Amino acid sequence: MTLSAQYLWLIPALPLTAAAIGSLTPRGGRAISAGAAILSMAAAFVVSCFALSSALADPAAKQVFNFAWFDLGDGALRLGFLLDPLTAFMCVMVTFVGLLIFIFSTGYMKEDANFTRFFCFLSLFAAAMLGLLVANSLLLLFICWELVGLASYLLIGFWFHKPSAAAAAKKAFITTRIGDLGLLLGLLWLQHAGGTLLFYDGGNGALEANVLNSLLGQTVCGGLALSTAIGLLIFCGAVGKSGQFPLHVWLPDAMEGPTPVSALIHAATMVAAGVFLIARVFPLMAADQLLSDVPLHALTVVAFIGAITALMGACIAVAQNDIKRILAFSTVSQLGYMMLAIGVGSWVAAIFHLLTHAFFKALLFLGAGSVIHAAHHEQDIRALGGLRSHMKITFATFAVGMMALAGVPFLFSGFWSKEAILHAAHTMEGSAGLAGLGVLGHVPFAMAIIAVVLTAFYNTRLMAEVFFGQPRSHAAEHAHENSAAMTVPLVILATFAVTLGFLGTPAYPWLQAKLLGETAVHGHSLLEGAGLMATSIVLVAIGLGAGWAIYGRRPRTTVSARDPLEVRAPGAFAALGNRLGFDELYAATAFRANDALATISDLMDRYVWDGAVRFLAALGVFTGAANRENDEQTLNGGFNAASEKVRGLGQLYSRLQTGEVHGYLRTLAMGFVIVLLIVLLGGAR
Repeated sequence: MTLSAQYLWLIPALPLTAAAIGSLTPRGGRAISAGAAILSMAAAFVVSCFALSSALADPAAKQVFNFAWFDLGDGALRLGFLLDPLTAFMCVMVTFVGLLIFIFSTGYMKEDANFTRFFCFLSLFAAAMLGLLVANSLLLLFICWELVGLASYLLIGFWFHKPSAAAAAKKAFITTRIGDLGLLLGLLWLQHAGGTLLFYDGGNGALEANVLNSLLGQTVCGGLALSTAIGLLIFCGAVGKSGQFPLHVWLPDAMEGPTPVSALIHAATMVAAGVFLIARVFPLMAADQLLSDVPLHALTVVAFIGAITALMGACIAVAQNDIKRILAFSTVSQLGYMMLAIGVGSWVAAIFHLLTHAFFKALLFLGAGSVIHAAHHEQDIRALGGLRSHMKITFATFAVGMMALAGVPFLFSGFWSKEAILHAAHTMEGSAGLAGLGVLGHVPFAMAIIAVVLTAFYNTRLMAEVFFGQPRSHAAEHAHENSAAMTVPLVILATFAVTLGFLGTPAYPWLQAKLLGETAVHGHSLLEGAGLMATSIVLVAIGLGAGWAIYGRRPRTTVSARDPLEVRAPGAFAALGNRLGFDELYAATAFRANDALATISDLMDRYVWDGAVRFLAALGVFTGAANRENDEQTLNGGFNAASEKVRGLGQLYSRLQTGEVHGYLRTLAMGFVIVLLIVLLGGAR
């Protein structure tokens, strides 16, 4: 069975319906809220599978259904749905991983008083993400993009009674709004310059040749192509949502939400949205590659930002002690890898890694949640230890996720998707901007290579501190394996963390071929990239070996024992543990500037604008008083005097009007006599 683009709205509509049901369900209706959420995600997964079947039937085709939303002037504002392999694969991943997270949440959140509200927010989050994926309009995508931001705010601050959670929710919302402002400006500029926000529209869409050629033919300040300027503004939105440098600061604080929320944000939904957006608008981002005389290419910026983020996230993860924050900075680093892949022109490698990362990172976060739940909400890895024997299923599945993230060859999916990115970065395929930089163009690849070692190192540190050695706290000593509702999703995710990578090996890159719209799959021998692959394997081995030598062979014995890296390099360890001071830097610069502007605005409001308003008010009172005086004394006085005279004449005349007929006859007679006398006297003369 297949599904046409016309019915793609069903995929986000199903969890949205569950969110509506959850919003009306009282606290006692736990089974109703959770059941509706899980059933809706299961149904959405089935519909997504039908959509994938339809997309793979003709992977080169882009099935589009556009419709008029409302009339606007002489035309209409149009939205639409788009079905292609990119949309279909993403929908299947989000619904499947989301379903497992929803099931895990029934065990993790079972004691929470706001259980029903939690599943309402989860369903809203999933619906917004799925709506973003099926959109054929940048406007519809932006609407769902903002709903994703709202849902993340609600979920990160779900335990809003904790000041840290409330602060983290605000931080995430405000930080991502900075990037979203750039996206909004890019959206408006694209509508003005291209006349459409539809991605595909019979040759006239924003990602089709007619509009792209028009944008390439226009330049803005500094000689940038208009397509470059718009692309970079859109990229700002992705920088915020996907936690790229320098707007990455919100992502680690998002750990204040319940652990299933962290898994959903870091694996399947919010952070994946930014990578998906840039992959979707890749034709716009890559349009300026045809121009050789421009000062800057959009993909060059994407590549460098991605490489910096990948290395920075890996460095900071080395010195974190909170199990969820280690995974959070790991997500920052891996998202950097994905952006690097897009920047060097291989968006399919980015999506390949996005799909594999979704499974093994969801596995790691849910595994961390299993540890936290069993250890009575202890998250400090220094206070854990020895859980390998207490939580065998969690340990085994977590180890699978760790090896996939570290890129252990050849069994784990993360190895194949990471290798695809490294190969693309090494050859700089499809990136004229990086190729034109000469030696400097290889800097992103060098950063990515260093991050490979660090990724293997901090993952080994995490495993050794949490699962090896002896329990270092009462919570760790009495930890036990969790229920099937929490362990079964871990086993399923671990299975995919192993098998998914085989869909995109160099020998049989089936996934990449389908994403590119190719029906035939053309692989190549592993020997073609053997040198780079061997280098990567050696670097992973160095990272694993160093991590085990430092943390595994001599495990921590007490909570208060100093970290071996801290002993060797206390300054660097402290700086990394403090996240390189980005929060303090922003507090000392951007926040102070904001406070200064707020103070200036307050003074302007109090003494300038308020003074001007008061002056105008006083002027109005004075003018009113003068007008009243003039009106009452001059105009009214003159009018009243004239009126009095008229009234006096009226009163005099009224005395003559007695109403007595005899009096009137006497007056007439007297008048007749007077007239007669005048006539006679005049005649006598």
